[in-house]
Amino acid sequence: MSKVFRQMFEEKYMRFPGGLSKAVTLSYDDGVQADKRLLQIIDKYGLKCTFNLNSTLFDCANWHDRMDEEQTIAAFKDGPHEVAIHGARHIFLNKVPLPEAAREVLLNRDWLEHNFGRIVRGMAYAYNGYNDDIKRMLADLGVAYARTTKSAYSFGLPQDFLEWNPTVHHNEAQLGELVQRFVSASPEDEFKHREPWLFYMWGHSYEYDDQNNWNLLEDFCKTLSGRGDIWFATNGEVYSYVQAYKSLVFSLDGERVFNPSCMPVYIEIRGKVYKIPSGESVLFGLE
Repeated sequence: MSKVFRQMFEEKYMRFPGGLSKAVTLSYDDGVQADKRLLQIIDKYGLKCTFNLNSTLFDCANWHDRMDEEQTIAAFKDGPHEVAIHGARHIFLNKVPLPEAAREVLLNRDWLEHNFGRIVRGMAYAYNGYNDDIKRMLADLGVAYARTTKSAYSFGLPQDFLEWNPTVHHNEAQLGELVQRFVSASPEDEFKHREPWLFYMWGHSYEYDDQNNWNLLEDFCKTLSGRGDIWFATNGEVYSYVQAYKSLVFSLDGERVFNPSCMPVYIEIRGKVYKIPSGESVLFGLE
């Protein structure tokens, strides 16, 4: 291999579990009756979702038909999906004093952790209400990632997980073109910029009822499911994996890597994918 050609492949790129270069995650808000139908569809195709739930707005039939408390717990208690913070009362966090905003988050998180028996570190901003003060507050409260409602129309991972812009809302016109681009190409097709791709779709399940377009979700899942080249994950699983990758420790010459995290991590260098087991060190081949 010539020195010039080899230099183009010295860059290291994160790969998702199994060495995959593409991942899909979903995020749906509010805990409404239509979530039950959404769960049936995504479970059928093996996709994963983060459900962002309030904790004081149960059984509001006149507000998009929200589930009562018992139904909410039953719907999301078991299974592969994630529950996350959406504010106790679904208010603009950036339009109340910070102590009140903190109370909204903490009460919501406490209810979720108590009723679902898991640590909750993620959220979605109700009404997209956030600012830099809110982001700093969330970090202090132990919230690690939070979704906005601003579509990026791209597949890049967030630079700031507390301002995590999704790829697209399911009702946006760009959805079809983005899905086609996602399945018909891959980072491996690129010569220089081979960063992994994440397709992040969000919405509210009641919108499928309102628009009478449940076929849109079914088609989305059917198109992506069973391909073998996509990792399906919750928002939290994506975040945790990225943090594990970021924790890798490299030797000065970049030829040896140690993984201090609790999960195996995959990395591509010079066109070859390596698995770095938890607690182990790997020497890259010098082909």
